[in-house]
Amino acid sequence: MCIAVFMWETHPLYPFLLFLNRDEYHSRPTKPLGWWEGGEILGGRDVQAGGTWLASSRDGRLTFITNFRELHSRPHTKTRGHLSVRFLQSKKKPIEFAKEVVKEADQYNGFNLILVDLCSKSMVYLANRPKENGNFVTEVSSGIHVLSHANLDSLWLKLND
Repeated sequence: MCIAVFMWETHPLYPFLLFLNRDEYHSRPTKPLGWWEGGEILGGRDVQAGGTWLASSRDGRLTFITNFRELHSRPHTKTRGHLSVRFLQSKKKPIEFAKEVVKEADQYNGFNLILVDLCSKSMVYLANRPKENGNFVTEVSSGIHVLSHANLDSLWLKLND
């Protein structure tokens, strides 16, 4: 997925609005939006690696992920899309899950991960790049946010078009 624009806790009726475009690697096989086996996860699916770039659960949890732009990616890392699946399968709060992922974040190519629990009104952002900043976890403040291939709300070429 390449760009997401979202509103968090700014609208009186809708606590979360998401506009999202996945426009990279069209040749990579995917399944469209649908309920996964077991009926607990709703989302698109990466057929190649089994993960997802955007999905939600029946209990009000949602997650989406973008790649962090890097000149060189490592070919034999864990697939980032599994982070989203693991969050939805867990019962952990977004902040708890993010702090757990930080311990293994170096096993993945660069990513930006948003974890949402609508019932508890909790949204967390986790990124594992740039490396010099270390892995970081932050609660997302209310407002309008943009996420692409750099850190949350960073200026990015695609955002200026």
